[in-house]
Amino acid sequence: MMTIASIETPLEQYNRAGYALFQNVLDAQLIEEAGRHVEWLQEKNPDLRPEQLGHTLVSNDPFWIRLISDERLLDIAEQFIGPDIALFASHYISKPAFDGQPVLWHQDGSYWPLEPMEVVTLWLAVDDSLPENGCMRVIPGTQNETLQKMSPRSDVANVLGSGIDESLVDEFKAIDFVLKAGGVSVHHPNLIHGSNANNSPLRRCGLTIRYIPTTTRITAKGAGCSFHLRGKAVPGINEYLPKPKFIKGYHMSFTGWERYI
Repeated sequence: MMTIASIETPLEQYNRAGYALFQNVLDAQLIEEAGRHVEWLQEKNPDLRPEQLGHTLVSNDPFWIRLISDERLLDIAEQFIGPDIALFASHYISKPAFDGQPVLWHQDGSYWPLEPMEVVTLWLAVDDSLPENGCMRVIPGTQNETLQKMSPRSDVANVLGSGIDESLVDEFKAIDFVLKAGGVSVHHPNLIHGSNANNSPLRRCGLTIRYIPTTTRITAKGAGCSFHLRGKAVPGINEYLPKPKFIKGYHMSFTGWERYI
């Protein structure tokens, strides 16, 4: 008698391995606009490394809010944290060709002032993300490890300026997250992960989006960039920023900008 092997749901894989992958989530037009948005941000912030286009730039940027509140992304986040969703922080990490910095092995939750640590990261591929241009790498199953202190690292130029004690990392177990532009990976805040330098001729850009349920408190004032995105907010937990208004000639124009005036 033949049996059909069970197929894991994304949530089951996430609970077992600490991550899940979703291909072909966003359409090519929106991804093209995201790529143009990165270039626009770099032009406006020439003193920043392209890996450092972080949440301090998001609160007054309608396109960024349009992107992180896309219903297709929120539908994925809801599978992991439920229907009441807020943004904690978001950050483009754009590794330029031939000069893209690595992200050293780390656990996201070690950096974050969240209580409880109920949060999920969606990593949106703005470019094809490949081993040769420094795609994300993870150590499956390490979401069950406790959060470790991150130590400063200046011996090598790197995106975070810190990393985990490398004796705790078994690189032989690492797997690459290969995604086409428009794909999404999801990972747990305790999962050990990082990425190599980009020495290839291809840019590797991704947008990290940290979604929290509205029951999670941001405990440090001014940390992250909190917006209420879906469902119900919980009174007394977080204060959310107002959605920015589009100003023609000041913000980057994009499809649907009229909904933000």
